Amino acid sequence: MYKYIFGPVPSRRLGMSLGVDLVPHKVCSLDCVYCECGKTTKLTTDRMEYILYDKVIQELSDFFKNNPVPDYITFSGSGEPTLNSRIGDVLKFIKTNKPDIPVAVLTNGTLFYDKQVRAEILDADVVLPSLDAASQEVFEKINRPAQMLDVEEYIDGIVAFRNEYTGKIWLEVLIIPGYNDSENELKLLKEAFGKIKPDSIQVNTLDRPGTVEDLRPATRAELQRVVDFWDMENVEIISAAPDRKNIKSYREDVETAILETIFRRPCTVDDLVKILGKHINEVNKYLDVLEAENKIEHTRQERGVFYKVVRT
Repeated sequence: MYKYIFGPVPSRRLGMSLGVDLVPHKVCSLDCVYCECGKTTKLTTDRMEYILYDKVIQELSDFFKNNPVPDYITFSGSGEPTLNSRIGDVLKFIKTNKPDIPVAVLTNGTLFYDKQVRAEILDADVVLPSLDAASQEVFEKINRPAQMLDVEEYIDGIVAFRNEYTGKIWLEVLIIPGYNDSENELKLLKEAFGKIKPDSIQVNTLDRPGTVEDLRPATRAELQRVVDFWDMENVEIISAAPDRKNIKSYREDVETAILETIFRRPCTVDDLVKILGKHINEVNKYLDVLEAENKIEHTRQERGVFYKVVRT
């Protein structure tokens, strides 16, 4: 069983994606209200070798020897991957040993003000930064950043990366009603898009409960209103969770294991991670599908969000 790589997981955008997790749960520069990995336990912008390079390389080498080639290798996981000071070295290892496998970086983009961070991921094939706000007030409300982060510097960092990077940039915007969907904020975001010039702007919303109680996902109509307001050709709404079953890496045995486990007793995501030995991101992908299909439901209790089987 691997500790620092996971999957391949069924990804809505990247097909069969092998995840590489370079930070412990949950080290991040943001503490987003909607994060499916839970509350940030170490809110920081300090870069260091959180997960040792040699340990990651050992697991990747073993995977390459014993498994089919995935569609993508993706830096993602339990926190912000660019916080690991050796992300560039891991990327070079992959590109040297498996040059035909495209590499994606899922990042919040907050560290792109640092030229060194930008330089370390230039060899990636696709970079997927997020941008949920363009005013400091909304940035602090929805993303709850580390203290030193400023939204203008954040946006300028992504712009600088765009100017240096020759690969694809897919910018993700997660819409939460009442948080970042006001006309003024949408206008400011559109102005930021004009500066960043991403190849694609991917509009998304909650699949699962966030870290605060007052959240609800945007409806399809609300997301469409946002897209219509921006009136840009490269904006798309990300597909809903059930479509993930059409991805070849979706495994019925994992779905069955989750259902059998929570049939006996309700479990949190952390409970399922420990019981099934799966990475939190992988468990979340299956929970998204099962809840969208009304096979399971959730309830918030003192210890967290619990999932249980819907009994008919």
